[in-house]
Amino acid sequence: MESSDLRVFQMVAREGSVTKAAARLGYVQSNVTARIRHLENELGTPLFLRHNRGMTLSAGGRTLLEYADKVVGLLDEAALALSSALEPAGPLRLGSTQTAAALRLPGLLTAYHTKYPNVRLSLETGHSPLLMEKVLHYELDAAFVGIPCEHPDLQSVAVFEEEVAILSAASMTSLEEAVAKPILVYNMGCSYREVLEKWVVSGGHPQPVVMELGTLEAIIGGVAAGLGITLLPRAVAPKQMMDGTIRAHALPDSINRMKTEFVTRKDSFAGSALRAFMAMLPETWDAAE
Repeated sequence: MESSDLRVFQMVAREGSVTKAAARLGYVQSNVTARIRHLENELGTPLFLRHNRGMTLSAGGRTLLEYADKVVGLLDEAALALSSALEPAGPLRLGSTQTAAALRLPGLLTAYHTKYPNVRLSLETGHSPLLMEKVLHYELDAAFVGIPCEHPDLQSVAVFEEEVAILSAASMTSLEEAVAKPILVYNMGCSYREVLEKWVVSGGHPQPVVMELGTLEAIIGGVAAGLGITLLPRAVAPKQMMDGTIRAHALPDSINRMKTEFVTRKDSFAGSALRAFMAMLPETWDAAE
């Protein structure tokens, strides 16, 4: 069983399609198909269930994926370990919530790239549970998430803290008026959404109408237009608050601050690129070591 075949299998499993996997890997489709068939013949079991919507893992495929993640992850770690004494270089795959990516990471990533230009930085945004899952499966080296990390195979440290508030159109002068509006949120798994829904219901208000807009820009635009309200850090809309299109409503001290945690695998070797990045994080990382 070749490691290159396992990498192809991983990608097909993630994408659910030979065509998409081939595009991601830069291979011709027939090559990907041949590698999957070779694995299935070698193992004597089908790895995928084929249907008109794509491909899903069989029971055997799910078992193999668990081992493939470990084997490929260890091979990648070995390469990192052998090059760890060198100047940081190679890929560094980071994940982040959209809010942290917008507020905190531009300056940090710019400073890192300036200092270590040979590192190939990539940043994937998504909701916190998905990002932690990708760190677990070696698809990301680390991630910034907005919920407490309690998985036994992950370690985390709080690196940022934001003051959050209810944001509404400037014409809404009170929270009582604001909570009658729909709430504008990311999809399920967003920490801000969870806090906002609980806060609305705990105040004796009916379950709110939820509108999933998907991007920070769409949420801010919808709030400014009066479509609904949201809960986000005050710092995401300074221009709109200054020009009078958005109003920030203060929350009680018990719920007006939220932390962002930096998550890595406990058993992963931290290569030079990741160690250099961790060294540039706030002092809270050093204090947690």
